[in-house]
Amino acid sequence: MESNTQKQQTTTHSLRSIFNSFFKNQSTSGLLLLICTVIALVVSNVPALQHLYDFWQTDIGFSFGSFNIRMSAFEWVNDGLMAIFFFVVGLEIKREMMVGELSSLKQAALPIFAALGGMIFPALIYTAFNFGSDSAHGWGIPMATDIAFAVGIISILGKRCPSALKIFLLALAIVDDLGSIVVLAIFYPSHEISLMFLLLALGVFALLLVFNKFGIRGPFFYMIPGLFLWYFMYRSGIHATIAGVLLAIAIPSKTSINEVRFQVRMRYYMDKFKEVSNSQIDVFANPQQLELIHEMNEQVDGINPLMHRFETNLQPISNFIIIPLFALANAGVFFDGSIVQSDHIGTIGLGIMLGLLIGKPLGITLFSWISVKFKIAELPVGIKWKQLAAVGVVGGIGFTMSIFIDNLAFSNPEYMLLGKATILITSFLAAILGLLAILATTSKVKSEKQKKKKENYQR
Repeated sequence: MESNTQKQQTTTHSLRSIFNSFFKNQSTSGLLLLICTVIALVVSNVPALQHLYDFWQTDIGFSFGSFNIRMSAFEWVNDGLMAIFFFVVGLEIKREMMVGELSSLKQAALPIFAALGGMIFPALIYTAFNFGSDSAHGWGIPMATDIAFAVGIISILGKRCPSALKIFLLALAIVDDLGSIVVLAIFYPSHEISLMFLLLALGVFALLLVFNKFGIRGPFFYMIPGLFLWYFMYRSGIHATIAGVLLAIAIPSKTSINEVRFQVRMRYYMDKFKEVSNSQIDVFANPQQLELIHEMNEQVDGINPLMHRFETNLQPISNFIIIPLFALANAGVFFDGSIVQSDHIGTIGLGIMLGLLIGKPLGITLFSWISVKFKIAELPVGIKWKQLAAVGVVGGIGFTMSIFIDNLAFSNPEYMLLGKATILITSFLAAILGLLAILATTSKVKSEKQKKKKENYQR
């Protein structure tokens, strides 16, 4: 019979497992993002709740002597917290380029070409509708794919969606993010460029690279200069979130101990651990084992790159705090007759909608086909062209980056509101259509139990 203590431990372990799996599930962040979007839309469209949206205009700031910085809560989310989001995105891109799906030219070729097509075609479609008008600067809005939503949609399908297709979409979205960051830095400055602050930011970035070069791996050696980098970038006129990407580039990816030394030391510690064991389940009863656990911990910290530690610790904060707050602050679109009656619904509205719904899948599929046709890339084993085209439809989910660029592209509140409304509607349509397209192009995966049952029946 199980004791009360054992039952308690089993329950605690089960709850911890559920909690960990919840926060590690990629589809969960997409679901939370959707919930926060719905909340923002309800608050902005229900008269009795609209006053709650005034919070985002609250002035928040602090000062140290003569130094003073004040922004609205809305700006702190978009310029401050989103810098952490871009830092995490930068770390993801760096990791994929070093050891992931983008680590070799052969692996990276297909998603790179697909992402290029998925950025160029939407921008061209938007420009075709807005060329020569005062809304032409919004060409970057339909270029982006939202990773959280896109991966969330794919995850809903479970085993129905081939793993190679999921990997392709993830790599595509990561390259897409990289392209959006470049576009954001070059074409969408937040205000007039200040050369002095830009040089100060580059100076801090150079210092961080020196720290990396000399093997300095203490997190505070990067976090504190990172704050200065963010402030200088914010004052320079280039969007402050780019500081997050620069900081990610400077974070060390190498470990302080090599693989062979790690294996030898860990084998030694495990042998000692077994040797001093008193055959009790509770290891805390044995001080020698605790000391060995401490030593093993140090070895694990040594082999774990600072880049990976930052990404692991900040990923949940980015997915479950920053992005939901971004949705709450930015997705509050008031749907009234003025949006439908707007003179620019045929230019801005159609430019964004057709850019995401048609430009994305067309560009992704066409550029992928060209890269395979000219033997620059290879189509993943088991993936058909119709399935890749279906993933292109999912790529039309713009949301986070599209809304982010919408805030910077337009100074006219009417244009900004129309852009956000179109992004929300189109992303929803792309999610539904993409889900249906993948279901239509993939066959149902039968479980082992079903297969055996069929075999027995045939016998």
